[in-house]
Formats: sequence, C-alpha cells, structure tokens
Amino acid sequence: MSTQPLNRIETTGSPTRLLTTEELAEYLQIPARTLEDWRHRDYGPKYARMGKRVRYRQSAVDAWLEEIEAA
Repeated sequence: MSTQPLNRIETTGSPTRLLTTEELAEYLQIPARTLEDWRHRDYGPKYARMGKRVRYRQSAVDAWLEEIEAA
C-alpha cells in the first residue's frame, strides 16, 4: 500500500459532495467491485442507498480514511 497522501476529490465548493461507486473507486485506486464487496461485509466508508444507486459523502470517506490510518 502506498504511503502517499491521497488528493481530495474536487468538491466544487461543497464539502458534502456525493460520490458514485466508480468515482470513489478511482479515488482510492481500487476496483469498484471491491467497494461493492465491502458494502456487503459492512466495511468501508458509510454510504447512502438512493433506490438502486449508492452514494458516498466526501466527508464520510475522509473520516473513514482517517480512522483506518490511525489504526
């Protein structure tokens, strides 16, 4: 695993931007399928299901990354 800090996703001025599974996978440099697996295992950042769609709040992703970095 790389020790380089991840660049924050451009939020266009909104700290509450909602990310798709694909956007988050690209940001974390992992396959989208990994995020899907994590959701089924109750692991990873908090997410919201909107009908069939899943969205991740940027602030929840940042909090989760800080949590696992501290572990």
